[in-house]
Amino acid sequence: MNKPVKDIVKSFFDGYPIVHYGKGEILLRPDEDLTHVFFLTEGQVVEYDISTAGNEVVINAFKPGAFFPMSLAMNRVHNDYFFEAATKISVHEAPADEVVSFIRENPDVCYDLLRRVYLGTDGLLRRMAHLMGGKAQSRLVFELLNAAARFGEKRVGNSVYIPLTEKDIAKRSGLSRETVSRTMHALKEQALVSVRDGGLYIPDTKKLEAVIGNQL
Repeated sequence: MNKPVKDIVKSFFDGYPIVHYGKGEILLRPDEDLTHVFFLTEGQVVEYDISTAGNEVVINAFKPGAFFPMSLAMNRVHNDYFFEAATKISVHEAPADEVVSFIRENPDVCYDLLRRVYLGTDGLLRRMAHLMGGKAQSRLVFELLNAAARFGEKRVGNSVYIPLTEKDIAKRSGLSRETVSRTMHALKEQALVSVRDGGLYIPDTKKLEAVIGNQL
């Protein structure tokens, strides 16, 4: 039986040193040349830009099992973003050229990477639709549901705990802290979201999904 792709990837990166970063430490800055690809084994990393107003705008977030930034490694394009540890993290750091060679030599890994790229693109298109035509509430609810799907801890029934704060959600939605606070207050009054254990708790994701409805 063929080894699962995740085991092939893990076996490859296990051959390289593991490095630990504290929360808030930067792995890669804009304009820095990429030398290594990071394989995340523990924690969460965010990729973000700084707006003209000086606010952080999260472009992407990575969870254990992800290796990044592959666009830079494969295309050798200019880096415009910060990659920062959102929590304490552990990563294997492998030379970028060796990672690219590994992908070329392993079609199953290449296919899986392409599949995940398309899934991410679909998420970006849906986010763009809400940014262009949605109201603040639909944008916020989309980010909550997206975070629940990617990083949430499933609880009883359709309930999910998200280890993120309102500040984190504001960065990911591109909304101001004031707008997020005001919109979250309305969702809390409807018992659709609550603050619990330092994060956000959604009692029923199906009910929260219904809020978006046809708001685009």
